Amino acid sequence: MSKYEPATRPTLYFIGVTTSKSSIMKVFPAWAEYLGLKDAVIKGMDFKLHDDPVAYREAVAFIRDDPMSMGALVTTHKIDLFAACKDMFDVIDPHARLMDETSCISKIDGKLICHAKDPISSGLSIDGFLGENYFAETGADLFSMGAGGSTIALTWHLMRRSRGTNVPGRIIVSNRSQHRLDEIRRIHAQVETDVPIEYVLAPKPEDNDAVLPTLKPGSLVINATGLGKDAPGSPLSNACVFPKKAVAWDLNYRGDLIFLDQARSQEAKRDLKIVDGWTYFLHGWTQVIAEVFHIDIPTSGPSFDQISEIALKAAGR
Repeated sequence: MSKYEPATRPTLYFIGVTTSKSSIMKVFPAWAEYLGLKDAVIKGMDFKLHDDPVAYREAVAFIRDDPMSMGALVTTHKIDLFAACKDMFDVIDPHARLMDETSCISKIDGKLICHAKDPISSGLSIDGFLGENYFAETGADLFSMGAGGSTIALTWHLMRRSRGTNVPGRIIVSNRSQHRLDEIRRIHAQVETDVPIEYVLAPKPEDNDAVLPTLKPGSLVINATGLGKDAPGSPLSNACVFPKKAVAWDLNYRGDLIFLDQARSQEAKRDLKIVDGWTYFLHGWTQVIAEVFHIDIPTSGPSFDQISEIALKAAGR
């Protein structure tokens, strides 16, 4: 018998760690009204980091079998949930199959579908704040700390040969555990690219600090670890020194955001550009809402600007 209660209204689930703290709980009702999603609601499902596979399977089975459960957005558990549940999906999209992750669960015509939306949402975010041809014009590197689903997605977006010369001069991925580095290396090997890639085992913040001096000016430095939101802290120590003119991007927009504080302390001296995860949040959620409720949501233009304004107001930002 499932521990989950059947939904009485069209329900989107948020599978995460501390879902009640997310702005989406305030934003979704406002979006639902604007988008015409009558009576739709959102509900959190919290799991421990790297939870028991049985727990993930129970949640996915409930969503699959409950008529009013429309689907889900998956954050921190993207890779673990996919590993535990991939045999439960009727359809797995090409991005999800390549990246071995689930960021979105939807249903259509009685079929349970697994999507990886991060390649799209991270690409929209990056290209939005960097602008066109950033890497072609600067020759900058990319350093992403954390080898989980977000880094898999954003490196895939930036490293593809189809981008021509607008690719990082070098990609460096670090992680606290070796097995995640081995997994992202395996996935990268399937992507057509000419970009040199380095994998750094970084169990301590000082290990990430040591990478920063090797980066070119203007490099994109990303906190994709979850530290600052899912767990306290930063992947860097307070002794770190960012490259000049670097772009410091934290995929988080809430939490203690120590990584952003570290960047802000050097903003003037190192001429940094600092970006939090708010736009990534917007694209991530709108991509999933469009898929789960089978509606079209623009990714730019006046309508997307209106969606952004609604979110800012609802979240009190």
